[in-house]
Amino acid sequence: MEKRRFGDTGLLVSEVGFGAWAIGGPAMVGATPIGWGTVNDRVSVEALKTAVDQGINFFDTADFYGLGHSEELIGNVFGNSDRIIVASKVGHRIKDNETVEPDYSKNYILSQAERSLTRLKRESIDYYQLHSPRVVHLARGECVEAMELLKAQGKIRYWGISLNTFDPFPEAEFMFKHHLGSGIQVALNIINQRAVKTIKLASQKGYGIIARMPFQFGLLTGKFNVNTRFHKDDHRHFRLKPLILERALKELEVVWSLSDKCHLSPTQLSLSFVLSFPEISTVIPGIKTPEQAIANTSGLVELDEDSQKLLRELYEPKFDALLKLMEAQEN
Repeated sequence: MEKRRFGDTGLLVSEVGFGAWAIGGPAMVGATPIGWGTVNDRVSVEALKTAVDQGINFFDTADFYGLGHSEELIGNVFGNSDRIIVASKVGHRIKDNETVEPDYSKNYILSQAERSLTRLKRESIDYYQLHSPRVVHLARGECVEAMELLKAQGKIRYWGISLNTFDPFPEAEFMFKHHLGSGIQVALNIINQRAVKTIKLASQKGYGIIARMPFQFGLLTGKFNVNTRFHKDDHRHFRLKPLILERALKELEVVWSLSDKCHLSPTQLSLSFVLSFPEISTVIPGIKTPEQAIANTSGLVELDEDSQKLLRELYEPKFDALLKLMEAQEN
């Protein structure tokens, strides 16, 4: 597994990391699923171990994933080992077991960091992220003060923000302008290329960059068809409705053709595309099983310029319109 430098930090991260949202399990907030459906903890543990065997050293989780269960699994398997680099997130609070509310107050962040450290069984979190804050939260200053205090105390090594999926990205601009943090996390894949300009600017300014959602909720794995349906404890139940699946699969036919031409599986093509951006430090596909850990770290290639150009030109207007339809259907 090749490694890339995480911005101007001292971290060397595997170019493919482990997205640990799914192993958190089927958590619910009221009637809304915030996980990826039922998982088997024994299988999740084997997936974590297999990932390390495959050369993955970067694990991205959050206190929100499985309401702490994802962190617990990582802690149980690795503890305070220096073989891995752990990234977690903070900023979502569950109110009355019914709704999710943002909370970027200093006291909340400090208290949740302690809980995350306990679950992860680590002395320090390598990279701690504010989970989708808005400019108003950053400008208020409490969250920045909390992160800097945690860093001064040695409870985190570096910090940054995980951006939402909506362009433009004023939160990133705020971070750059005020020289805050060390990294950003963005959604980036063949369908969603909104963050391309932002990652180029971030790289120029020395920020590490994590790319999440390389498969766009699984659409880019090639495993779905028009009859695919998701259980109600899987958040894709409301994200990938039949109308979206039908439209997406039609639009993706050109991608499957390129996949065949390049002799790559859809997942290999999708991951290779994200890694074709030199600004990206690591891409974090969601991994639930040992088989996925192996598949997501095997057969990646350096795409030729023509293939890269084709995939980048598909974004506007074809995939940008699909993204907007998906967002409209979620509401």
